[in-house]
Amino acid sequence: MAEAARVSVVVVSRHRPRELALCLTALTRQTHPDVEVVLVADPASAGIRPDLALKRVTFDQPNISQARNLGLAQAAGQVVAFIDDDALAAPGWVARLSAPFADPRVIAATGFTRGPDGLAWQVRAERMTPSGRAMPLPLDQPALLGPEQGCPISTVGTNCAFRRDSLIEVGGFDPAFAFHLDESDVNMRLAARFPAGLTAVVPAAEVIHGLAPGTTRAAKGVPHDLSAIGRSTVLFAARHGGDAAWILQAQRQRLLRLMVSGRIEPAAVRRVFATLRAGMAQAAGVSAPLPVWDMPPPPAFLPLHTDHRDPMFLSGWHWQRRALRRQAAQAQAQGHQVMVLLLTPTVLPHRLVLTRHGWWEQHGGLWGKSQPGDSPVLRCRIRDRVNRERRYFAVQW
Repeated sequence: MAEAARVSVVVVSRHRPRELALCLTALTRQTHPDVEVVLVADPASAGIRPDLALKRVTFDQPNISQARNLGLAQAAGQVVAFIDDDALAAPGWVARLSAPFADPRVIAATGFTRGPDGLAWQVRAERMTPSGRAMPLPLDQPALLGPEQGCPISTVGTNCAFRRDSLIEVGGFDPAFAFHLDESDVNMRLAARFPAGLTAVVPAAEVIHGLAPGTTRAAKGVPHDLSAIGRSTVLFAARHGGDAAWILQAQRQRLLRLMVSGRIEPAAVRRVFATLRAGMAQAAGVSAPLPVWDMPPPPAFLPLHTDHRDPMFLSGWHWQRRALRRQAAQAQAQGHQVMVLLLTPTVLPHRLVLTRHGWWEQHGGLWGKSQPGDSPVLRCRIRDRVNRERRYFAVQW
């Protein structure tokens, strides 16, 4: 792998065509020279973006592990990356996430994930315990890390990659984990099979995770059914020698925080918490056999045409947005990677989005925060603020 590895990106989607379309647009903006995309989606979404050369698999069951295995079976890259349909990959995501696999010791990699506003961190570096509980690591620099005391690095499901041969050797994903801890179970099995294997933590490999409504949640971060979480946690702890009891307190606290913030009705807390207990009871005493890979070799690699010309940064006041967006559209048509910064004379925090036209747009106050750790009010002139955001854009994009 002296040259850049061929990378297959697997996207699983179920009944979220709007989010999926944006996710695919972001993948067409990748800077990596050799990418294919495998889309595993429900029948109505499998044909989305017919202009793109994608490997398409139709699947419409609520089982993320089974869907990922179907994608893995089609993936011909040396490295296989996974991203959710409600996530947006920064243009350098594939290149940065796959680069560490040039080291033969590396069997997995994970990046840093931002929340729906494109600003706050949702997940950074973590280790996974045998109980299924992720423990944060105080890490903000690239690192190659092995398991410690039975705890491997956690590769968050919407921002992870694996050496294909290694993932196949441990049987791929386990359909017993229909939702939750599916990739964590892979981390544990990889650590057991390859105790000297390393996982790359790549902070600059960023995605923005939107937390769109789905099977288990009706709104961003607000669950209506915790049964899959309860079931998966009990199965995970039983398989890997942990204790699942911690999930009761953790999910109770989560629901109470949502109630206090007004995002869930008090009457719903008891009902939703009962689904957690029901899921745990379903898994009690169940012994899930380890998965075995029995899929045939994948079809030939299908390169996705990606645009990666020189990036362009445009900035101005919010009331200049029409002119700036016209410039962005022209640059986009020429294949440039475009970021538009729109400022208001306020302290509003910033938000980063990918427009449906394909360029990135960041908007917020001249004195508002735009990165984790920023003060709520930044004292600066517009020239300094533009230069600050331009520098960040140059590094990340």
